[in-house]
Amino acid sequence: MRKFSVVEGVVIPLNRANVDTDFIIPKQFLKSIKRTGFGPNLFDEHRYLDKGEPDADNSKRPLNPDFVLNQPRYRNGTILLARENFGCGSSREHAPWALDDYGIRVIIAPSFADIFFNNCFKNGLLPIVLEKEIVSKLFQEVEANEGYSLSVDLTSQTITTPSAEVIHFEVDEYKRQCLLDGLDEIGVTLQDADTIRDFEQQWRERAPWYFATPGQAGN
Repeated sequence: MRKFSVVEGVVIPLNRANVDTDFIIPKQFLKSIKRTGFGPNLFDEHRYLDKGEPDADNSKRPLNPDFVLNQPRYRNGTILLARENFGCGSSREHAPWALDDYGIRVIIAPSFADIFFNNCFKNGLLPIVLEKEIVSKLFQEVEANEGYSLSVDLTSQTITTPSAEVIHFEVDEYKRQCLLDGLDEIGVTLQDADTIRDFEQQWRERAPWYFATPGQAGN
């Protein structure tokens, strides 16, 4: 998982509430358990004018010019601005995979669905909860200023706007440190691999019968 410190990027405004995980990555694309390759199908049903299929050549599909990802001013954005209850619906981890594969590193919203929120941290994305009024103000500024970008600093837990306004946000300290270190839960556990290995060896020596195979149990 990539380390997260400071992200500076253009903001993509997705001005709708209750965006569910099927909106983020439709069910027909959930056939792979690899974490890469989902970016071209992010928001598929709204991003393209035709029906998406897993093996389709996305480069040849007709784009929906009205959808935010297809508008030139928001292309290559790395910060997604959304409304309430972002990531609701099913618990598919493909949703943060698709966002990350597209290039989005930060999602700002007034609230998130719990499972999606936690899945973001496990996959190197930073979901930030801000007051509804602050989010609405950011929407207004983004839509009024082409190329509007933010600087998100996880170390200081601040967002800096183009006008130098500083917005503070809160993040659980454990999740914050995991992002800064670039570690998911498995990575955190593997930091203690030597200790775990030593414990297993000591346990084998103290209780060898516990590790006996069925054929050895009676010996």
